[in-house]
Amino acid sequence: MDMERSSSTERFQPVTSVNSGDGIPLGEDLYSYTNQVVNVIFYGKPGIGNEWVLIDAGMPKSGGKIMEAAGARFGDNNPPKAIILTHAHFDHIGGLIDLLEIWDVPVYAHQLELPYITGKRDYPDPDVTVEGGLVAKMSKMFPHEAIDIGSRARELPSDGTVPHMTGWRWIHTPGHTEGHVSLFRESDGSLIAGDAFVTVKQDSLYKVMTQELEVSGPPVYLTPDWESAEQSVKTLAQLQPQAAITGHGVPATGEYLQNELAALAEHFREKAVPDHGKFVDGEK
Repeated sequence: MDMERSSSTERFQPVTSVNSGDGIPLGEDLYSYTNQVVNVIFYGKPGIGNEWVLIDAGMPKSGGKIMEAAGARFGDNNPPKAIILTHAHFDHIGGLIDLLEIWDVPVYAHQLELPYITGKRDYPDPDVTVEGGLVAKMSKMFPHEAIDIGSRARELPSDGTVPHMTGWRWIHTPGHTEGHVSLFRESDGSLIAGDAFVTVKQDSLYKVMTQELEVSGPPVYLTPDWESAEQSVKTLAQLQPQAAITGHGVPATGEYLQNELAALAEHFREKAVPDHGKFVDGEK
């Protein structure tokens, strides 16, 4: 198959949380599975042989764990209809090539994100100088190189629909990456936010490990465009979601989610934007 690995994106990252390996159902057809410190989402009603979709692909070396969790929910030898990427940072595509060696399925991402999964462009280096906790300092170990999944890479439909996810639409939510997307279902207010915002203070190693619930801005060490990130949070807050699965942290629901997301949108500069760092100071 026409795919190429990157040695750095294949390197295991020694960071985890108390929730690693756990899954949390949200309604009848959403399931948030925690892989070390990041969430992958299974969309589809559980049951052997049922059709389903995978959203994001976890940390490096995670393909086997994701397949095992998927098998428990949907049955073995039952690949998803598609894989949807909110974005292509290493902790959201870490298991992708291993999964595609078993699952012959398309991988959809925003047009601006395709260069990072077709070997054409690397992300900027993480910002180790940014104001924040220990994870920001550790980010120098995090890979930022592109992978190449070849012909499996597909552009999300321009009409905003999400392949094999009837009733959902994708929303361009740039800032954390230029091609970042979130997924929303109007009928019940379900939101898959990726890293447009998260529900754990991701630069704090203690909070990452304990998964303390806190609606927060995107991870500071990998967010190069804070103006766009602010607008994306405001866009999602206007949706008034009833439930949200984010890339990091536990799901949030109801009034707590709506109130905290509204507060983040209103006070984004104070709550989310670091005081200093190369991206904040204008260096790309």
